[in-house]
Amino acid sequence: MVNVATMTGTLDLPALIAAVQRNCDIADARHAGELTMCIYLLRMRDFYCWERELPPGRDVGRAEVGGWLEKRERHWETIEAATYGNLPLPSGTTDPFDNTHINAVLGEQGLVYSAGYGRRGRPQFFLGELACAETRGRRQIRVSGREFARDVEAHPGMLLGDTVYVRTETLRRWLWERFEEWRWSRKNEALGRALACYPFTTDPEAALEAMTRVETESIILHELGEAVVGAELGDAWAAMLGDVAGTRIEIEARALRDLAADCASTLPALVERGNPASIHFHFANLTGMRRELDPALASAYRRWAEDGDGAALARAAAQGLVRARARALELLDRPRTRGPGAR
Repeated sequence: MVNVATMTGTLDLPALIAAVQRNCDIADARHAGELTMCIYLLRMRDFYCWERELPPGRDVGRAEVGGWLEKRERHWETIEAATYGNLPLPSGTTDPFDNTHINAVLGEQGLVYSAGYGRRGRPQFFLGELACAETRGRRQIRVSGREFARDVEAHPGMLLGDTVYVRTETLRRWLWERFEEWRWSRKNEALGRALACYPFTTDPEAALEAMTRVETESIILHELGEAVVGAELGDAWAAMLGDVAGTRIEIEARALRDLAADCASTLPALVERGNPASIHFHFANLTGMRRELDPALASAYRRWAEDGDGAALARAAAQGLVRARARALELLDRPRTRGPGAR
């Protein structure tokens, strides 16, 4: 665990870290088993490296990680039925999902916190250093640096209410994973083009830092797009996701919202800014269900990679937004069976 032996004002930071991490552990105990075995092992390896503050790319012994993993899983068995605990703040113990109040207190201490729900209704928590904060329109942007508490299934970006959270330490580790993936397989041409825009072969540390800075903005753009699309779809969309949690329809619905957000915000902004590295990386990650739902976007990218026609790529994004919106409305109108029995 990250060692922090200081007191910040009247805030007992070690106690706060322990409380947040315990909630993270409870969430992991209940939901880590939902991951496929391959993803589970990758996430646990990443979590092991974070917990020991090992830099990305550091080799770790299989036996060492294996022993740690067995101990962690035994710990999970003892807390799986526990309830999520309140957080100790100077203002008193606070509900762990009260992001607004918690960040109002912690922001003054140079900290940032979030608690929300991901796929299958999985609670997700994290606590970190507040690297920067800004406002865009009516959206608050909070970017974290070093993370003090986190769970296994960490995500670089999240939208909660009117606040966008970007976790650069998680992003940095994920980008290194993509770099290693390319070194092993070299199958994703868009990823290879994106990585070639940075000096990974001569100075991988500087390349990783530069890519993290650039992709932090891409994540912000995506989450801002999520906010726009979410406002359009309204409360009915969240209700629908609850009905189909744990089904293929949930995967499709989340992919559609991602597509709409990127076509509304991310891709047009990247084209306007003319940053080839970010455009290549964006399409390197257009995989799985999102690629299946709109193969025309991938075709438009291939044409852009050949001729560099940004205007054509922007038009493809606009057309993709129309298609994603139409498909999302179809999902809302479809009769559904509540719960995991839905398909």
